[in-house]
Amino acid sequence: MVIEYALSTPKVDFYNITSLVREAVAKSGVTSGMTLVYCPHTTAAVTINENADPDVVRDLLLALAKTFPDRPEFRHAEGNSAAHLKSSAIGASVTVIIEAGQVVLGTWQSIYFCEFDPPRNRKFYVQIIGA
Repeated sequence: MVIEYALSTPKVDFYNITSLVREAVAKSGVTSGMTLVYCPHTTAAVTINENADPDVVRDLLLALAKTFPDRPEFRHAEGNSAAHLKSSAIGASVTVIIEAGQVVLGTWQSIYFCEFDPPRNRKFYVQIIGA
């Protein structure tokens, strides 16, 4: 079962999509298995990280900006090479265990859609795989 979600991303940020993934798992009726969360964009990504302290996301965005700054020697015509680099570094998907009908995340973990080239209308997919 694959569910497509739409997401509006007005700024560079990590957008918490955990509730949408939980909704997809609940709709599926799968009680044991896994879910794949996939981003079909080359300037965005998906990751799992801390949800308790918003400074973690802020620090991640700062570190990514410093690690992958826009550079005048980049040749990509769209001018968003730094966004492509960030997307490749973070990755296009995450896999999460489903047990007892729930996604298995650590106490402080959430699933994030990472936007690096806003503003955009994005989509992501959640595939549920039963055991």
